[in-house]
Amino acid sequence: MSSLQSSSLIFSSSKRSINAAIHLPKARTPASFSIPKPPMTTNLKVAEELKIGDGLITEKSSVKTADSAATAKLYAILEAVADRVEMHVNMGEQRNNWNTLLLNSINMITLAAATMAGVSASVGVGEPLLAFKVSSTLLFSAATGMLLVMNKIQPSQLAEEQRNAARLFRQLQGQIETVLAVRTPTQADVESMMEKVLALDKAYPLPLLGVMIEKFPETFQPAVWWPENDSHQGMRDLEKECNENNGWSEKMEVEMKEVVKVLKRKDAEDYMRLGNLGLKMSKVLAISGPFLTGMAAAASALAGPSSQSPWAATLAVAAGSLATVVNTLEHGGQVGMVLEMYRNCAGFFQNMEESIESTLGETELQKRENGELFEMKVALQLGRSLSQLRDLAGEADSTNEFASKLF
Repeated sequence: MSSLQSSSLIFSSSKRSINAAIHLPKARTPASFSIPKPPMTTNLKVAEELKIGDGLITEKSSVKTADSAATAKLYAILEAVADRVEMHVNMGEQRNNWNTLLLNSINMITLAAATMAGVSASVGVGEPLLAFKVSSTLLFSAATGMLLVMNKIQPSQLAEEQRNAARLFRQLQGQIETVLAVRTPTQADVESMMEKVLALDKAYPLPLLGVMIEKFPETFQPAVWWPENDSHQGMRDLEKECNENNGWSEKMEVEMKEVVKVLKRKDAEDYMRLGNLGLKMSKVLAISGPFLTGMAAAASALAGPSSQSPWAATLAVAAGSLATVVNTLEHGGQVGMVLEMYRNCAGFFQNMEESIESTLGETELQKRENGELFEMKVALQLGRSLSQLRDLAGEADSTNEFASKLF
């Protein structure tokens, strides 16, 4: 019985071992993953889109090319303007030196000639008298010729012209730098800046022969340094305003019109009056100096001992001394420079008037320069705050005050 139990146990254990051997886990083969291929339709769509958008890409690239060309041109204009600033500064210093050197030289020559003419009256007949007469006559003649040239070119006025030109070119240089800094330049900007450069070159020429500004015109005229067809639109494209009025209102337009009235009635009229007065004074002094030295040269040629021609030596000395005073008053007092200052100030007010009138003449508000920005510029140019500018406009018909507090 026990043997049967043991045999059954052995049989059952062998059975389990067989079952275990039969049910061993099979080795798993590595999984195969398939990478999805991009559908052909996607590539075709991309190709079609590129073909369709080819015109748009070309257009954008051409716009960028045009913008870069305008930027390069504007930089070239900026370099030319900076060079002109340097040229006008140098020429202004040179012509100021002309005024000082010629003034001192002519005065010394005139006084030396007057002294010789006076001495000739006390010298007896002979070679000493002839020497003094010839010397004084030559010196007075030389002073007359130098005065004619000096009065024709007016060195003090030339120097003031170059100072004004340098200031205006620096102003233009700042405008170009502002355009380059805040937005992409356009071909219109290039053309506008070119016109302004050429207008300044015409208003303040560097050469003397042929193109020099007339120093003694028949009537006093303000300086004009802006293009004839300048729209005065400024930086209207600097930023787009959200409101439809572009910063303008009916009240502001009325205010600007009243400011123009005050500019015409007070400031421009006053400087035109002063300019005409200065022009007359400059003409009288420019004629008087050479006339006196010429008369002194003729009198010194006739001078002799006091017993023979006492009036000639006296006239030569008096005319020479008076010519020195006139020359000092004209060129030492820089009458030409004062006249040019009046001419420039009158031009400044005329420029402001045209700027305001042309801006108000634009009916489309979006094409104007922003109203608030324009008002601020006008106030700064007149040396006023915004509240002072509005007060001036409110009292335009009754006030005796000048619009500008700078000039």
